[in-house]
Amino acid sequence: MEVKRVLATDAALELIELLKEKHGPLMFHQSGGCCDGSSPMCYPLGEFRVGESDVLLGEIGGCPFYMSRDQFEYWKHTQLIIDVVPGRGGMFSLEGPEGKRFLTRSRVFSDEEQKILLEQEI
Repeated sequence: MEVKRVLATDAALELIELLKEKHGPLMFHQSGGCCDGSSPMCYPLGEFRVGESDVLLGEIGGCPFYMSRDQFEYWKHTQLIIDVVPGRGGMFSLEGPEGKRFLTRSRVFSDEEQKILLEQEI
């Protein structure tokens, strides 16, 4: 059994496909609470520079999803579930003009899932 650190709802996957049609390959970075709160931010692939201070959590809709290493230390016990709700997205995020915004929901991993995650990382 594989445990994923980040998932997307069907609504989020639909919006990702629409954005990929308009903008090409995409990437996500979980905002740490600055200008746009703590929203998942969607960018054209490579537009947001990631480095050693970022962790690749996985992919949603074929798009890499990153988070800062410091923030990951707080969230490593949770699975992120990226969803979509009506409203205006972050000012730098591509979904803004669509009248929808990405939203991060989360749930705590079970003890069994934590064990599997440790094995996956070895």
